Amino acid sequence: MNFDRKHLSDDQLIRLYHELVRPRIIEEKMLVLLRQGKLAKWFSGIGQEAVSVGAAMALHQDEYVLPMHRNLGIFSVRNIPLHRLFSQWMGKPGGFTNGRDRSFHFGTQEYKIIGMISHLGPQCGIADGIALGNILKQNNKATIVFSGDGGASEGDFHEAVNVAAVWDLPVIFIVENNGYGLSTPSSEQYRCKSFADKGIGYGIQGVSVDGNNILEVYNTLNELLSDIRKNPRPIIFEARTFRMRGHEEASGTKYVPQQLFDEWGKKDPIANYENYLLESKIISTAQVESIRTKIKTEIEEHLKISYAESDPEVNTVIELRDMYAPSYDTNITASVAVTEKRFLDAITDGLRQGMQRHKNLVIMGQDIAEYGGVFKATQGFVEEFGKSRVRNTPITESSILGASLGLSINGYKSIVEMQFADFVTCGFNQIVNNLAKTHYRWGQNADVVVRMPTGAAVGAGPFHSQSTEAWFFHVPGLKILYPAFPSDAKGLLAAAIEDPNPVMFFEHKALYRSVSGLVADDYFTIPIGKASKIREGTDLTIVTYGLGVHWAMEALDENKNIQADLIDLRSLLPWDKETVLESVKRTGKVIIFHEDTLTGGIGGEIAAEISSACFQWLDAPVMRCGSLDTAVPMSNHLEWNFLPRDRFKQMLKQLAAY
Repeated sequence: MNFDRKHLSDDQLIRLYHELVRPRIIEEKMLVLLRQGKLAKWFSGIGQEAVSVGAAMALHQDEYVLPMHRNLGIFSVRNIPLHRLFSQWMGKPGGFTNGRDRSFHFGTQEYKIIGMISHLGPQCGIADGIALGNILKQNNKATIVFSGDGGASEGDFHEAVNVAAVWDLPVIFIVENNGYGLSTPSSEQYRCKSFADKGIGYGIQGVSVDGNNILEVYNTLNELLSDIRKNPRPIIFEARTFRMRGHEEASGTKYVPQQLFDEWGKKDPIANYENYLLESKIISTAQVESIRTKIKTEIEEHLKISYAESDPEVNTVIELRDMYAPSYDTNITASVAVTEKRFLDAITDGLRQGMQRHKNLVIMGQDIAEYGGVFKATQGFVEEFGKSRVRNTPITESSILGASLGLSINGYKSIVEMQFADFVTCGFNQIVNNLAKTHYRWGQNADVVVRMPTGAAVGAGPFHSQSTEAWFFHVPGLKILYPAFPSDAKGLLAAAIEDPNPVMFFEHKALYRSVSGLVADDYFTIPIGKASKIREGTDLTIVTYGLGVHWAMEALDENKNIQADLIDLRSLLPWDKETVLESVKRTGKVIIFHEDTLTGGIGGEIAAEISSACFQWLDAPVMRCGSLDTAVPMSNHLEWNFLPRDRFKQMLKQLAAY
């Protein structure tokens, strides 16, 4: 192994040695604790330390880095107190997740490290968002995100690299090519000779280095980072290395030929660099021993701190509370002045005024810039706010949703438009595992609104008409809003923008241009979690939302003899239990009605709550009405048979007569 010190001083070379050997000694101790049952799991980075250490040393301390399982060197170079890392790995309160997540599955704003989730690839999209934030701030900062050669097979990697290339984002995608994705060798992961070759396909630079050579890693990254800070662009950086232990300790290494261990054992990054320093008279044997002794002493001292900690407090109130970032009082009263607006125009009004109010708000989505979006909700926004804040995206959902979290981490708000709610499936993981869980895991809010043009009754067929709100209703950490009227659409959208939590904001396409109403001219909010009582009566209660509200109003107009409480939920998560239960206790009868398919719909949860809380007040069975349990057909005749409007009218009469 050849080492080129370039312009590095002796002190810098010795510092690199100290940082290189430190994670190795820490890990050797952790492996002992693992065998003693004091750790639940460990993913070894032995043999790969030069990649992490070189990257962390090349970055500025205030630049974000997004590591993976085997990047202990990132955390140690950033000088996180070891007892905090030990407590994290032991599930103690002194860690970063209070026992809620394991190993390196955490982030910390203090040290500008954003940890992974088990799905690996989504990290890359988050890095895009952080890098975009740096571009918007014009702060000349770069970002590094790690992936393994296995994780780089995921679509998230492709999406994120492509977006970074299109937007010229200052981010380096480090691929630690260690030969295996768990037990699957590189030959079964990809066909290109080098990951650097992939840069050609994206129109960006690709670099490949000896990942076991600390000086090659550090010097190359140092030069690249210095350049992209001034000339923003992404780079694929392949570090060729090898995993000397199992994927995790329990998996073993029987699938790896001994020849590879023998070959790569000779390339150990620490032994080779240490020999170079000793042979060059840059460091002495005594200094080596002194460095190692100090690190071992530090480890033992910090372990005592972690051992002394008790287990996390079991407190259900705190657990439920911490799923969401605190929502401070953002009650903004509506103005007296009102104007008649269509549903779509109310949405546009709320978006525009939100952008005017929050200079750190960014809107992203397919065709939303000059084209104004397929429904024209953002028409004219580019002219008013510029392309830096109104951003056309490639046809990619996952990386853009990941970027929205990255923007939030870097101090921005964002709104992501799904062209159709159906397309959210392509970004599902980012929503349910990153946006929804990040605050609970390590206290980082996800200040993101996902706009979801939704619903049927427009002849659009199975892939442009689905009601997808129930998919997210089961996910703690999200909020779900679904307005039925223009004023509610504007006020709830403003509330979503103000709220620091991820909000799924559903807009029914059939209402965009068919429903109008008076809407306050100024920016205002409607409280999230509060239903609206559209009509009052004593015969029965109707609970619905979205287009169902208008169908219910139509049914009541056709049946003047039925006097019903008509409750528009507006907010689905959280939903207004108090208003619903009070009404049912008073009327004694209830029908829950939604456009979504019946099985697994939100109505089932509401029905269960009513049956449990209102049983003694009920004068009839709790009734539910929803669409057929089929895909949404395109034909007008088939679609109206699928939809529950007419069935609801019959069930309403049956309930009233019960």
